[in-house]
Amino acid sequence: MLELSGTGDDGMTGLLGGGRAAKDDPRIEAFGTVDEASSALGLARSLTKHARVSSICEELQRGLYAVGAELGTNPEAGKTFVTTGRAEVERLEQLIGELEGEVTMPEGFILPGATPASGALDLARAITRRAERRCVTLERAGGLPNVDVRRWLNRLSLLIFVLGRYEEGLAGHRAQPAKGSRAQRSR
Repeated sequence: MLELSGTGDDGMTGLLGGGRAAKDDPRIEAFGTVDEASSALGLARSLTKHARVSSICEELQRGLYAVGAELGTNPEAGKTFVTTGRAEVERLEQLIGELEGEVTMPEGFILPGATPASGALDLARAITRRAERRCVTLERAGGLPNVDVRRWLNRLSLLIFVLGRYEEGLAGHRAQPAKGSRAQRSR
């Protein structure tokens, strides 16, 4: 996948398992957005002063790396490379439950940025939501054989939201509600 010597100058990029795809192909859009989410989690990890938040961010980055590899594999190169399944989705659900038990969740929309680390987590959450939307597009085009990737990204965005509130609590802050917001968060 690493482009060397300007081989991507033609608007194409390499896939794992061989082959090339247009840089705006739905598969590449999904893979690239997963990469952005990982970078935002890396920023949050570098900003937090809390070991547990850092550890969870790193675990999530590793999960995103696996999802990215799955998305970046040429589906025509043989058997689909599957890294994400029910166990990975359940792991995220476990972390959500643990953190929700330790933090008071806001009732409505919030303004991101109570702390630098929680702001970075909220950025990662928004990017993860976009990655999920890109996977829906890929799925509708028949290019996402493993729907657990989409499910995992859905749980991941919720986990990152909860992790942001947890980070704020550890830092002695509370999420600031968006003025006039009465909308309830949804799963």
